[in-house]
Amino acid sequence: MSNALDQERVQALRRRLLKERDDLTSRVNDNGHFGLSASFRDSTGELSSYDNHPGDAGTETYERSKDLALLEREAFRLERVEAALERMDTGEYGHCAACGKFIPTERLEALPTAIYCIEHEPMQETSNTRPVEEVFLYPGFGRSSVDERDETGFDGEDAWQIVESWGDSSSPAYAEGNNIEDYDHMGIEAGENDGFVETLESFLATDITGNNLTVVRNRAYHHYMASNEGEHFLEPDELFE
Repeated sequence: MSNALDQERVQALRRRLLKERDDLTSRVNDNGHFGLSASFRDSTGELSSYDNHPGDAGTETYERSKDLALLEREAFRLERVEAALERMDTGEYGHCAACGKFIPTERLEALPTAIYCIEHEPMQETSNTRPVEEVFLYPGFGRSSVDERDETGFDGEDAWQIVESWGDSSSPAYAEGNNIEDYDHMGIEAGENDGFVETLESFLATDITGNNLTVVRNRAYHHYMASNEGEHFLEPDELFE
């Protein structure tokens, strides 16, 4: 089969492209640009797009993102069709836009919108470009994380742990760790000491000068003693007077 296209084959391909252009235009217009012509508020039936709980509009949010993806795909396809038809009008159709060589007839029959030979088709190149947000946010909590620098200061992860301790939409089944039996142990490093290193530091206290050691009998203290990790006789005498 010759690489050069004869006029009969070009006209056949033109008819295919014109039909595809009409189909694409019809699909976009007939359903209101895949539903995007309707406002988000109208689709949810709410007076405001900001509900009391984000999950209430979850389905509509998902459908709206899907509509955007479908519209973007069809718009890209329509651009390819229009570009191929324009090249037919200028006589460039059938020649690779990159190297100028004839595009094999078999390729054009399979993909009438092709304007590149297979060697120069940009779609086959795998992009290694990553979103800039990944660099900005790396590591897990971005610039606010100091754990990777062996620091013990209050950082972004600690801030999230405090917020997470009040609950989120997850359940023990979706927890990061294994064998989670209750909601109190679901958070990131839920067993991590908060504000102290050793357990006894959480219930030993001094005054502002560092003197007058006292024992605060809080929950951590009782748990410490129940675990037989401490001896009552080591407490200051005034606690027993």
